[in-house]
Amino acid sequence: MIADQDPIPREALPPRWGLAERCEDRFTYRYRRPPIELIAERIAADRSHPGLGLCRCWELRYRYFFSDRSITEPIGHVSTQRAAIDGLLECMHRVHDTVSATDGPLKLGEVLENVSLSDLVPSGDSDTLE
Repeated sequence: MIADQDPIPREALPPRWGLAERCEDRFTYRYRRPPIELIAERIAADRSHPGLGLCRCWELRYRYFFSDRSITEPIGHVSTQRAAIDGLLECMHRVHDTVSATDGPLKLGEVLENVSLSDLVPSGDSDTLE
């Protein structure tokens, strides 16, 4: 990915989603109603099987907000940045298509728990383990 390029182009985002933060090892997308953030962050792969040879992986999380605090919950782990981008896009589409502005954190959690990250296995030379 080019340093000045957004991880997900604007035209690929579902309505009301936008980039909130971008740095080398982390990017965050925000949705307005209900207020939620989806986060992808590259972390140490401490718990992965040694035979996989991974030293880093991408963790996907979501954060929702109350008036006085925020709560962050895990979604899952993937091995590449491309898989993290695809995973976030899938989560965005699920939230956009399923969750309404009046739904609470319980509905949001149910929707995001049903996103399958196992389909995001790298499938060729263009995907490199990071």
